[in-house]
Amino acid sequence: MSLNHEQEILSEEKQIQEEFDALLEDYRKTNHRQKIELITKAFNFANAAHKGIKRRSGEPYIMHPLAVARIVVREIGLGSTSICSALLHDVVEDTDYTIEDIENLFGAKIAQIVDGLTKISGGVFAEKASEQAENFRKLLITMSEDIRVILIKIADRLHNMRTLGSMPPAKQYKIAGETQYIYAPLAHRLGLFRIKTELENLSFKYDHPDTFHTIEKQLAVDENERTRFYEGFSKPIDKRLTEMGYEFSLKARLKSVYSIWRKMSTRNIPFEEVYDLLALRIVFKPRDGMNEKDQCWMLYSAITALYKPHPERIRDWVSTPKANGYESLHVTVMGPEGRWVEVQIRSERMNDIAEKGLAAHWKYKSGEADESELDKWLKTIKELLEHPEPNAIDFMDTFKLNLFASEIFVFTPKGEIKTIAQGATALDFAYSVHSDLGNHCIGAKVNHKLVPLSYKLNSGDQIEILTSKKQTPQAVWLDYVTTARAKSKLRTLFKKEEKVLIAEGQKLIEESLAELKILPENENIVLILNHFDITQKNELYLQAGKGVLNLKDISKIIFKPKNQNVFAKYLKLPFGGSLESAKQGPTVPIDSKIDRKKPIKLTEENAGIIYKLAECCHPIPGDDVLGYVDDSETVIIHKRQCIVATKLKSSFGERIVSADWATHKVQSFEEVLEIRGIDKKGVLIEILKVVSDGYGVNISKINIETDAGIFIGRFHVYVHDTDDLNNLCKNINKIKVINSVQRIQE
Repeated sequence: MSLNHEQEILSEEKQIQEEFDALLEDYRKTNHRQKIELITKAFNFANAAHKGIKRRSGEPYIMHPLAVARIVVREIGLGSTSICSALLHDVVEDTDYTIEDIENLFGAKIAQIVDGLTKISGGVFAEKASEQAENFRKLLITMSEDIRVILIKIADRLHNMRTLGSMPPAKQYKIAGETQYIYAPLAHRLGLFRIKTELENLSFKYDHPDTFHTIEKQLAVDENERTRFYEGFSKPIDKRLTEMGYEFSLKARLKSVYSIWRKMSTRNIPFEEVYDLLALRIVFKPRDGMNEKDQCWMLYSAITALYKPHPERIRDWVSTPKANGYESLHVTVMGPEGRWVEVQIRSERMNDIAEKGLAAHWKYKSGEADESELDKWLKTIKELLEHPEPNAIDFMDTFKLNLFASEIFVFTPKGEIKTIAQGATALDFAYSVHSDLGNHCIGAKVNHKLVPLSYKLNSGDQIEILTSKKQTPQAVWLDYVTTARAKSKLRTLFKKEEKVLIAEGQKLIEESLAELKILPENENIVLILNHFDITQKNELYLQAGKGVLNLKDISKIIFKPKNQNVFAKYLKLPFGGSLESAKQGPTVPIDSKIDRKKPIKLTEENAGIIYKLAECCHPIPGDDVLGYVDDSETVIIHKRQCIVATKLKSSFGERIVSADWATHKVQSFEEVLEIRGIDKKGVLIEILKVVSDGYGVNISKINIETDAGIFIGRFHVYVHDTDDLNNLCKNINKIKVINSVQRIQE
């Protein structure tokens, strides 16, 4: 063994020991019963099991379980059982040790948690749809059995996201998409707000690196001004609360990069118009003998005596906490220099729950009479598992409906209070009470007035469900419901009917091919899929079974007798090509494979041959994009923030490829600009002059509305790329009466 190699081993061993010592130090600071010996035993076992194995970043593998264990204790607040499980979570999957070995050495509980983590290892999603749904069900089952499984899994994902830089871009998109789609909402639902924010931020950083760094730079530029403003705003509050005799801490809370970007995107505003970058958090030590809620309102009165509150921006989560246990009183006040500032008021206990979620207060042994909202939520998860969706994406969508739902409170005819998701309808409420009530629902009375099934409930409504034995569920009901429970119940009912239609549709298509003496082989089915712009075989058969598709196209267009060489005459799809030409399918042989490890170069020459642009989000050169390899080995290019792309990243991660624009300024793309300003005579002429004279840009459509001296115009313009678009926006903004110019993102 060389001297250098020996030194490297000694250096690694020192690094590992230092990280373990830091874990023990974190653990000693907690109120948990100190089981140092058990944790040391788990560490030594895991360290020996992973010896010699390296992570992709080059560091010893044991550093990952150690990092996960530190997150578990320091950021989530769990104890020795969870720390040991975190240290051991990869041992069974990556080495020859079994769950039985873990149970013999560390007991049944740790073995059960490690087993749960092993079942859902390698991400929630696999390559095939059936495997995805099965893996996802395993995640939910283990979560409903012991919440610590999913808490440790979230810690595992957080560390993977913190070290994602060592992965290739396509892998980064897959993991970031999966994180954004499932893990961040899960962390939110379990009350882990800091972790949820970091997961969103890191996902955004890898999806949109340039935008992320731009916003970071803009925040850094404004830092001194923000500090000056914060000190001036918080000083009177500090003085007043001290006079009241409270022990407290004041903390400035800066809006995350992801939240800033989301606000900029959804409201189509520039960074400079995001005014609520800063919030003030007050965490106080409650006085003995006084209700915490009352003390929150006392502090509220003190603050609103100093600064005027916004009447519509008070959020009272101390009277009715969120379903994930969050308690806090939020008020937005008018601070100095005419700026609105949000102030969050909470006790030390409320802050503990807000920082670490319900994990710190989780009832591992049931027996307590009080059923928390989280308990009720886990019950609905178990119900979903009874009738899971066969389609993985539908299954995850149904589950996601339960993750981010805000709650409202409604009353039964007898005055009982019920919690239901915000946006829920009368039909949702019927299904929340009982499946039979939903299946036979014909309408409802809300506040004693007759309403349709699709009526959206408001907090405080009193609702009575009307039924008829003759009523049966209709397909249109899926449009009337918004909750996971109702959608799951309805889809289960419609599933049997769909199976019959799929079988009928398959028979019709195979008969059409048989008439032409063509076998129903994969490459022939792919041509039919492309023609009808459908991606899944079962969806094709279902639409055929419903009679939606014109199956005469199979003989007249797709397999025209005079054109047996189907690929020879396919037209190249230009940039900005029509949907009809895209539907004609790939111009490459079916068996040619895309190299998924290399970025796809998006040039005019290979447009329509190697790739085509997604119709759902219309990306243009300069947009952050990724590719999805479909069944015909054509790469579909999506914007990275596209909702469809988010689903694809999380559900078909192995089909995601990175893509780079390599285009010249030849083709043009239609984009929509929203221009707002003062309705002054001649302003339209000035805008048109900038657009057409300055850039030679063509305008296809203009729509202008005016109201009380203000105009809002939508201009459909043709540009080459995002640089053209951004320059155009800047120059239109130079016109004095123009207030804002924004690209309308789809």
